[in-house]
Amino acid sequence: MRDPGSNLGSDLGSDHGSREIWREYWLRGRRSAAFVFGLTVTLALVAVALLSLIWTPYPVDVMNIPAKLQPPSAAHWLGTDQFGRDVLSRLIGGAVNSLAVSLVAVGIGAGLGVPLGALAAARRGLVEEVVMRFNDFTFAFPALLSAVMITAILGPGAINSIIAIGIFNIPVFARLTRGAALSLWQRDFVMAARVAGKGRTRITAEHILPNIASLLIVQMTIQFALAILAEAGLSYLGLGTQPPAPSWGKMLNEAQTLMVLAPHLAIFPGVAIMVTVLGLNLLGDGLRDLLDPRLRRQR
Repeated sequence: MRDPGSNLGSDLGSDHGSREIWREYWLRGRRSAAFVFGLTVTLALVAVALLSLIWTPYPVDVMNIPAKLQPPSAAHWLGTDQFGRDVLSRLIGGAVNSLAVSLVAVGIGAGLGVPLGALAAARRGLVEEVVMRFNDFTFAFPALLSAVMITAILGPGAINSIIAIGIFNIPVFARLTRGAALSLWQRDFVMAARVAGKGRTRITAEHILPNIASLLIVQMTIQFALAILAEAGLSYLGLGTQPPAPSWGKMLNEAQTLMVLAPHLAIFPGVAIMVTVLGLNLLGDGLRDLLDPRLRRQR
């Protein structure tokens, strides 16, 4: 059996009343300003990224030197850069790279970290000790510094950025999963499953993971925002996405010597990063308030 306490994993695990459950979540979510704003920004970012796959106002990598450093106008809504490229088109194109790198990196972190954390909580002993010491070793190095070191060793590029950011995300999810799972292994419904003859692996898959799913979803949202920041930072340092592919961090790097002549080159990618990260963080906060049963009972 599953814990009768309301949780996203257990709620969605039952077909009975699923429409009512989703309707309840939606109605509560609409009352949360943080959730609505975060969801709106996230959906807008995804829509822009998908749009860039089939259309941008101008080609993102075509230079037009006579039109360089133009301010925002009717022809170029956000102006042009030092090579005459349309800033709006490059912002739209950069959304794809930011989303792709961040999504895959967080997927790597969750895909490896969650099983490791669940294994440590289920097996304890030597297995738990090895997993936690690996976490401690990884956390001993600052995230951005670790990413810079890895990309410096492997070479610049989007793939290596994904690897660097993904490696840092592994211990984050492993520690979170282990801590949440340990608290559930002492619950009555898990004890009942063990008495019924279920093994630790089956209990983890059928009872532990579904009951911590909401916590993991919220953490993935937060890590997604951090991954976008990390990707922008690596691209700014020249270690992330490489030209001619557009990147918000690379756009900031190219704009730093032109702040007086063309401040819009730094303002627009900076605002894009800020709004995206803010939206994802607010979405994470909104999801936490929406999915946490303790917070729901307090309202």
